[in-house]
Amino acid sequence: MSTRTHLVVLVGTLATIVFILRLVRLRQLRSKYALIWLITAIALLPLGFFPGILEPIADWFGVDYAPTAFAFVAIGFLFLVVVHFSWELSRLETRVRKLAEELALQNHDRLSREGKDTAAP
Repeated sequence: MSTRTHLVVLVGTLATIVFILRLVRLRQLRSKYALIWLITAIALLPLGFFPGILEPIADWFGVDYAPTAFAFVAIGFLFLVVVHFSWELSRLETRVRKLAEELALQNHDRLSREGKDTAAP
């Protein structure tokens, strides 16, 4: 990769770290999700500082073109993030459904009691 590309990776990684920390500080991103993105950004920092680090990694994986190895790893990581978020969404949907059912039962009980209270003199 060229020096310009490494500079873009370095600036993008540092901007991502600052952005994630800002979201956490403003309480717009929970710390457990921020941790995933901060670890990812910190793992990318060596690519910006050491231009030749990607070639040995690609050789180790048997990939001829180093940026392809990076793209493959990035796609794998994003797949894992999507699976994790799908699991979280499913879990939250179940919790919301249970809470809605409990609220409906409580409202029904309250309305039943109010109806009995007003009917009895």
